[in-house]
Amino acid sequence: MDAESKFHVLMTADTVGGVWTHAIELAEGLGRRGVCVTLATMGAPLSDAQRAQAAALPLLRTFESAARLEWMADPWPDVRQAGEWLLRLEQAVKPDLVHLNQFSFGSLPFRAPTLLVAHSCVLSWWEAVHGEPAPPQWDRYRRAVARGLHGATLVAAPTATMLAALHRHYGHDRRGVVLYNGRSGRRFAPQPKDPLILSAGRLWDAAKNLDALEAIAPRLPWPVAVAGRTQAPAGEDRSVRGVQALGELAPPELARWLGRAAIYAAPARYEPFGQTALEAALSGCALVLGDIPSLREVWGPAALFAPPEDHEALRAALALLIADDALRERMANEARARAQRYTARRMVDAYLAVYRRLMHGATRGARAGSSLTLVSPEAACTS
Repeated sequence: MDAESKFHVLMTADTVGGVWTHAIELAEGLGRRGVCVTLATMGAPLSDAQRAQAAALPLLRTFESAARLEWMADPWPDVRQAGEWLLRLEQAVKPDLVHLNQFSFGSLPFRAPTLLVAHSCVLSWWEAVHGEPAPPQWDRYRRAVARGLHGATLVAAPTATMLAALHRHYGHDRRGVVLYNGRSGRRFAPQPKDPLILSAGRLWDAAKNLDALEAIAPRLPWPVAVAGRTQAPAGEDRSVRGVQALGELAPPELARWLGRAAIYAAPARYEPFGQTALEAALSGCALVLGDIPSLREVWGPAALFAPPEDHEALRAALALLIADDALRERMANEARARAQRYTARRMVDAYLAVYRRLMHGATRGARAGSSLTLVSPEAACTS
């Protein structure tokens, strides 16, 4: 434990997406360095599995709410109440720093310095999924996000691609930092591989592009299995056709499926980082991913890519790996080697460096257009 690191962070997290996984991984790593984390949750009540994950971390305290998130239907009364709750919570626990994983709260008058991490946003999601700007019904969201970005002491994102999207969609003009996500390799390990293609994620989300896998699965010699929730937070359910639906798996069960699968396919239209692709790479899967800037940034030459709407290109990439054992093994090894750039330890090191800068007052107010600073153990992570 690093005695120099001992301080207290108030962190927000939602419970309905990858931010929860990120927050728990980060809180665990911070705890190993002596950093206490108070986690304020929202979006939905904690599941039993999530509650058990949080309870296992000795330097983590969790305060739970079910407040709707800013991207959900009619969220603003909940967002206001959640903001008031966070201010009261800050007053009660007196953190040294506030780490926000939602946008709107960046405009709140916290006493401690604030790091706002932009994991995704509706406007960039809409553009990627629909091929056009978000309609006027999202103008209030746009204004709330812009205020949050402006009010935070420092803004970060898990890729340079996502950071650039904040400038394009919200006019964010302060220098930002790229803090790449990370996962612990001890949770994911290659096993004897089956002739299996696996995909995982929020299957109800059109950005995950389940349509593409459903379209090509009948023409592949290997089965395609998909893991994840099919019911959206608002209640509508997305039926699954032509592939094996595994449902929403607990983390250890998903890790077992990733260990068995020879290929991981994620033909995403939108993915600011791609956490499950990282888990798949650590598990020894060859990767076939959507050809979008963020995934190119993260994986470079360590994956095969197919344009999200080009189903034939996706089929061809998967068929190539299925037919060529040597290529499949080489791509799996390259993905696993690339994944070592995104370990939990490196993520924690990067966050600690930024936390210290914030607490020493070295970041507020720098303006440099859309420029950014990369904060990671390998600063540029070039391809």
